[in-house]
Amino acid sequence: MIDYREFFHHLKLQASDSPAVQSWLEHLPALVDKGLDETRYGDLPRWKAVLEQLPQWPVESNDINSSAITITGKEKPSAKQIGLLTEVLKGLHPWRKGPFSFFDVEIDTEWRSDWKWDRLKNNIAPLNKRKVLDVGCGSGYHCWRMRGAGADLVIGIDPTPLFVTQFFATQHYIQDHSVTVLPMGIEDLPPKLQFFDTVFSMGILYHRRSPFDHLLELRNTLCSGGELVLETLIIEGEEGEALVPEGRYARMGNVWFLPTTKTLSLWLRKVGFRDIQLIDVTTTTIDEQRSTEWMTYYSLQQFLDPTDSSKTIEGYPAPKRAVMTAKAP
Repeated sequence: MIDYREFFHHLKLQASDSPAVQSWLEHLPALVDKGLDETRYGDLPRWKAVLEQLPQWPVESNDINSSAITITGKEKPSAKQIGLLTEVLKGLHPWRKGPFSFFDVEIDTEWRSDWKWDRLKNNIAPLNKRKVLDVGCGSGYHCWRMRGAGADLVIGIDPTPLFVTQFFATQHYIQDHSVTVLPMGIEDLPPKLQFFDTVFSMGILYHRRSPFDHLLELRNTLCSGGELVLETLIIEGEEGEALVPEGRYARMGNVWFLPTTKTLSLWLRKVGFRDIQLIDVTTTTIDEQRSTEWMTYYSLQQFLDPTDSSKTIEGYPAPKRAVMTAKAP
């Protein structure tokens, strides 16, 4: 089931010296109810029913530091039990961020999110004892990896109820209330929160019509000196250059800006960030993002020009992603 009571209690203790968070806590139950409103999301009762069908198998251990978030039972499940659990978990299709392993059920998600984590984990400020926010976190895969890296508190936010439900399928077995995924966007956070030591925004900036507004929102969630970890689509080129797709980009209709890394650095400086570092640039491949039995819809292979994989189906440069870090003033 989806239950935030233990998390609310934990957050209250973690934020005892933050009036902004204490005030936010007063509104959080109503914000959660709004984000999980069954009159707005007709599939939500079906997804909640999946949580009720999860077996109450005793857990021997969990591993949130390996490529797959892994839950191991005290007894090895039979082939029939694995089949039944697979059927239940496929009720939360599509699984986009992962991978996960539930009692020998391997969830091969659309994204190999562990590859992204491996590219950045050694190039950011250590997360030990930090309070962390993950904006647009999906199923919460990276939230678990952040907790595994030593964070005291990890809050993921994502307005898609399916992804929230996927998180609670994992939480059902791990039961770590220092980690949660809230059904909301960054606009539902107080405007001057200034609470988090590290904030991640990965795969979000290009979906925002105003990149500067998003960067300001991110800056205002960070305490002074806190670190932003920003991952976004980019193009090759010089400072001041950015691609504005006329129509769709890689079949996505909500892509607004793809800057160069130099332009992105300029944007970060413009809104007050400092100590800006480019830590990775990687072209996305069809090995990292692809259709699987856990995400059967079109994926990157169908978004690229079938005769030239260096271009999208629309003729733009194929997806390339940069990771940058920056410090809040």
